[in-house]
Amino acid sequence: MKPRMMCKGALLAMLAWPALGAVTAASETVSIGAPEKEELKLGFIKLTDMVPLAVAYEQGYFEDEGLYVTLEAQANWKVLLDRVIDGELDGAQMLAGQPLGAHIGIGTQAELVTAFSMDLNGNGITVANSVWQAMLPQLAKQADGQVVRPVSASSLKPVLDQYRQSGKAFNFGMVFPVSSHNYELRYWLAAGGVHPGYYAPLKGDDSGQRQGEVRLSVTPPPQMPATLEAGTISGYSVGEPWNQQAIAKGIGVPVITDLEIWRNNPEKVLGVTQAWAERYPNTHVRLVKALIRAAHWLDANDNGNRRAAAKLLARPDYVGADEGVIAAAMTGSFEYNKGDVRSLPDFNVFFRHHATYPYYSDAIWFLTQMRRWGQIPQAQSDAWFEQVARAVYRPEVYQQAALSLIEEGKLKAADFPAFATESGYRGPQQGFIDGIVYDGRHPNDYLNHFAIGLKGDEQVQ
Repeated sequence: MKPRMMCKGALLAMLAWPALGAVTAASETVSIGAPEKEELKLGFIKLTDMVPLAVAYEQGYFEDEGLYVTLEAQANWKVLLDRVIDGELDGAQMLAGQPLGAHIGIGTQAELVTAFSMDLNGNGITVANSVWQAMLPQLAKQADGQVVRPVSASSLKPVLDQYRQSGKAFNFGMVFPVSSHNYELRYWLAAGGVHPGYYAPLKGDDSGQRQGEVRLSVTPPPQMPATLEAGTISGYSVGEPWNQQAIAKGIGVPVITDLEIWRNNPEKVLGVTQAWAERYPNTHVRLVKALIRAAHWLDANDNGNRRAAAKLLARPDYVGADEGVIAAAMTGSFEYNKGDVRSLPDFNVFFRHHATYPYYSDAIWFLTQMRRWGQIPQAQSDAWFEQVARAVYRPEVYQQAALSLIEEGKLKAADFPAFATESGYRGPQQGFIDGIVYDGRHPNDYLNHFAIGLKGDEQVQ
């Protein structure tokens, strides 16, 4: 990391700060006091979507807010979560499901909050070369001989039959039980008629494999390619650059991106403990301000800064993968197979589509998938889903950060949702591979549409 500059905290005026949770009208002057804590340590996992943290550091956005940040790579998502909860880290890049899962006691019980969504999309599902070859006869081809996209998981069924006949289990790697990668993989499998398995916490079974036709297990993201190459897993669901890395190493083929499973799906968040947010409210808002600016820089000029971002991420203290491999997915295209490169300008989204705003409806989608696959073992009311979302997601903090940036002239009001009327819910969302429409205001109705998965009062037997 580059050395810290002199402290700017003394240059910041001590200004009164409205109570968190209060709604500030867009026309009001926003006053943010000096940061209560200037020196911060933030954690991340070596994935391309940690890049808002790197950009905020390298561009000096943290320092503009009087914050002097150390960024520290973590071994895996569990270690990262524990270190935030224990106070060893002030905050971290987190899986969107981690603060929600902790709030309701999946794995670790803790009160975490998020006021910033780090990105949309950015994941893929990759299979071993041998699996891809077995899938190919089931797949339609374009006139140029390339596979028609998106690929349905139904094409995996003959492969699963072969595995069963030989007495082998088909193993998929995913990064964490409450990760988007887990839920996207499950969504894709179920949409193709393949049961991914249930969690049964009331029966002491947290494997997620009950009734499953495949086995899903946790593998840290940077270890995915090596684990695939070793034959321990036959496929994986992970963020970049580890899908493109499979092609570069010649060991696997990305089958589908999460953009094709759910167009513009939420991915990572900035997570801090609730106690930390309450103790350091000015610091929290200033941290969000810096990250909003970083996200805006990443999407500016039609992704014009992405090659510079890929060069930055290639450094060993960030992601440490080949710059070309990182750029392959960050600069508006995606390579599905050798020579099969397609334009996907929204594969990585950091700011547009209001990507940084912490929507309650995004939180509720993750909760619906926790219920669908048994991590939430019993039926819950629509009101319960909203209560959990409001306990964890803090758009009021985001709003204060955004209004301050507007007032300072760093960003425009048009860059953000219309705060005066914003409800925290996106409208009904389409763009799912199975054609089902998601409305965060009606989570139980949404669950009722799925042929595979728990709904109503159903429980895992």
